[in-house]
Amino acid sequence: MTLSIGTTAPNFTLKTKTPDGLSDVSLSDHLNQSSVVLFFFPFAFTGVCTEETCSIRDDIASYSSLNAKVYGISVDSPFAQEAMSLKENLNFPLLSDFNKEVSSAYGVLYEDFIGYKGVSKRSAFVVSKTGEIVFSFCSDDPKQLPDFDAIKSSI
Repeated sequence: MTLSIGTTAPNFTLKTKTPDGLSDVSLSDHLNQSSVVLFFFPFAFTGVCTEETCSIRDDIASYSSLNAKVYGISVDSPFAQEAMSLKENLNFPLLSDFNKEVSSAYGVLYEDFIGYKGVSKRSAFVVSKTGEIVFSFCSDDPKQLPDFDAIKSSI
């Protein structure tokens, strides 16, 4: 079941990859400092996922002005995510949930997605500075994007 508003967000540490190498990102690093917006998406390099990440890229200043850190999360490897990030000139980190633990903890993992086992559903969460989920969206339709305005208004 997808985590709901008012729930304490499960902490995690995931890998991100840049030309400088692999590094870890932990949700707890942001406690009492900034809100965090988590965008889960099914697969790097697919049409709707590219549309979503590029939309976020083009509006990153709105999130920054709200003192919110933005992360994209998928079960792709950090190497595939880096390639997508570089190709699309993304200005926020993509985090690899390759082991599917975070997608599972947040309740946004397909058991079967067009024949693939364990793929992140298109979903979004806003985690407050105190670690509480203040926005929760999950869709079984991978073509349905989250309401970006509702996300920003919840920060």
